[in-house]
Amino acid sequence: MRAALERFSTYSWLDEVDLVEVVDVVDHGDVTDPDGPGGRGRVAEAIRGVDLACELLIVLGGDNSATAAALSALAGDELDTWGLITLDAHLDLRDGRSNGSPVRELLASGLDGAYVVQIGIADFANSAAYAQDAARAGITVIPRCSLRERPMGDAVTEALAVAGHGGRRIYVDVDLDVVDRAAVPGCPAAAPGGLTPDELRCAVRLLAAARQVRAIDVTEVDVERDADDERTVRLAALVVLEALAGLARRRPCP
Repeated sequence: MRAALERFSTYSWLDEVDLVEVVDVVDHGDVTDPDGPGGRGRVAEAIRGVDLACELLIVLGGDNSATAAALSALAGDELDTWGLITLDAHLDLRDGRSNGSPVRELLASGLDGAYVVQIGIADFANSAAYAQDAARAGITVIPRCSLRERPMGDAVTEALAVAGHGGRRIYVDVDLDVVDRAAVPGCPAAAPGGLTPDELRCAVRLLAAARQVRAIDVTEVDVERDADDERTVRLAALVVLEALAGLARRRPCP
């Protein structure tokens, strides 16, 4: 993803701003073997090394287990004061600990489902049992099918209002398998009919513009399965740029 970022300009035509002039970025490096023994501790240590004045933490994966590791480390003993927004085809409520279980893990650790919003949930990608679990937990689901008629901006506004109710800090999980499979061959679980890359990019910029959003991750990228044109990794890099562009929108106009 770092290499792919070098393929793009830092100038946003939409917002008429050059990101290098308004956003300071610090690269904190990699976490070695985050899914191996002691991996969660290494994630926590890396996040503790982030300056507390940082407005937006961006976590790059890897698989979706990064969400539980990063949010748990970031929130510490205050997980119950956070909200979560996912852009994902899946509910991530599997049993156990895997890339399919981060939302279940976070709920079990104290995250309140009433402040969880999941955007882009797909047909034929989740079991009835997981749908029932989501309903029991009080999770708000904005399914992919509703976004065929509903503007993305409207969905994002609802998600921010629910997850950020009462001034809560918000963590955003961007699972690239929410996107149509033709655009993300490097996401093994992506299916035909997902969000368009442009819908995803729009959502991320709008979410990152909200001051309550304190962290965003980009997950489910398997570079070894990507197409020769690196379309998955390039989209992931563009998501990072959209997040930074959203952050730039928080700045006062000159």
